[in-house]
Amino acid sequence: MYAGLEILTSQPSPELRSRVPHHLVGFLSPSEKFDAAAFRQLARERISEIQSRGRRPILVGGSGMYLKALTHGIVELPDPDPALREEVRALSHDESLRRLLALDPAAAEHIDLQNTRRIQRVLEIALQTGKKSAELNQEWKQKEAPDYDGVLLLREREELYDRIAATVHAMFAQGVVEEVRRLENPSLTAQMAIGLRDIQALLRGECTQAECEEAMIKSSRRYAKRQLTWFRNQFTFNSVDLTGLRTTQELLTIARQALGATE
Repeated sequence: MYAGLEILTSQPSPELRSRVPHHLVGFLSPSEKFDAAAFRQLARERISEIQSRGRRPILVGGSGMYLKALTHGIVELPDPDPALREEVRALSHDESLRRLLALDPAAAEHIDLQNTRRIQRVLEIALQTGKKSAELNQEWKQKEAPDYDGVLLLREREELYDRIAATVHAMFAQGVVEEVRRLENPSLTAQMAIGLRDIQALLRGECTQAECEEAMIKSSRRYAKRQLTWFRNQFTFNSVDLTGLRTTQELLTIARQALGATE
């Protein structure tokens, strides 16, 4: 979504975007915050506009939480308690995690234990509402019965990991370090882009490029694992194994079959 982070976030190329209209790509300043509720509103507006032209919108991604917000709405939570938020944000990563797991041990199954901001947000909600994350997820599942079709695209682990590594190496060849160097005042949500903090550490001389690339590869692998768990638990999408498929035509053919398209 962020302008100026085209390489780091693997945004579609200008050539691809000239062939297929894309929406909500590179439209937001990195200094601006963004969340699932804002995405839901903007995405619904785009979907309505596309459908009004008799076309079929295809959502591709990405963040399972954002997609779930679109299809099932947002879990209603009380307004944040400023004092509680300040108290939680003052905790270290380890203390936040310790307190969260003491209240909600099952939270470790579906959140990124390396993501301090996410841990603190879940802890804040648990302290404020007294509800565990599993309870909130169940409420979320029951909110809406949306009309959509979906496909979960899979690859065997070794091929997936090879593709992740190749993508990260390509980012550096394309100039991702200079892209991050030019970034000014990124918001908290922009800072969550995989690899941003690793490259900032590289620019400060705190690691080598090889160490930076390896850290980004590991983070991407962990994210891919969480994506798979989330989509399998939250949706009933059909799974399609793309292992070994290389050409665009092969991918298009199998995607059309999975979605039941006739052309």
